[in-house]
Amino acid sequence: MKSDFMKSLLRFAMLGLVLVMVALVAALTAMRLAIHGQEVAVPAIVGLAPAEAERKLAPLGLPIDIERQYYSPQIPAGRIMSQLPLPGTKVRRGWSVRAAQSLGPMKIAIPDVKGESERAAELNIERRGLDVVSQAQVRIADAPADQVLAQSPPANATQIAAPKISLLVAEAADPVAFVMPSFVGQPLGSVSRAVQDAGFRVGNVTVAASAPVSGNVAEAGSVPSIPVAPPSEASPASIVVSQMPAAGQKILAGAAVNFEVR
Repeated sequence: MKSDFMKSLLRFAMLGLVLVMVALVAALTAMRLAIHGQEVAVPAIVGLAPAEAERKLAPLGLPIDIERQYYSPQIPAGRIMSQLPLPGTKVRRGWSVRAAQSLGPMKIAIPDVKGESERAAELNIERRGLDVVSQAQVRIADAPADQVLAQSPPANATQIAAPKISLLVAEAADPVAFVMPSFVGQPLGSVSRAVQDAGFRVGNVTVAASAPVSGNVAEAGSVPSIPVAPPSEASPASIVVSQMPAAGQKILAGAAVNFEVR
């Protein structure tokens, strides 16, 4: 009796396990069908107007997103010229179809802005309804700073995809730096010539106040110091007593050098 009871219990346990496995497989199958049942194939919309493309995609639950516009000599203006995902791709409902719209053939001539300043080139380009998409700078010897050296696309180019122009602009060279020599003790005239010949400017020249000189009176003893009046203005013969920048400091080409003389 006990053996028969154990066999019956084992059969019931095996039957319960089989039922659980069947239920699990059925649930997975239903989930798979539900997921794949929401997938649709993306139709072709290239060549359609945006409204037509929207009507074609709407029954499939696919919104359209027109991201960019490009010139195209093949696709008429206002029509869809490209799409992602590509036609035939399986996607879930609600997936956005990204598209680009044609501006038609390029009707605006690309201007020649080489040799113009960066600002003048930008105004010339914008006046024609075009955009400056990027600017790069390069340092070239003997090229005036801020001058447009090259452009892409070139002037009067055809088959342009987008109304954008890139510019290559000359960059200003870093000013040359020098180490300041000492001019203290030298006449202002020769110092001025040396500074100007080296490519610098003579800045402010001030006259230093003279130190007071003590005088003696024979019977009364010493008297208070009497200041000696400095020269009213500097002359080429005046002697440099200090300078700014000081000796040993760096100075850029074309900078001013200030002197104090006596």
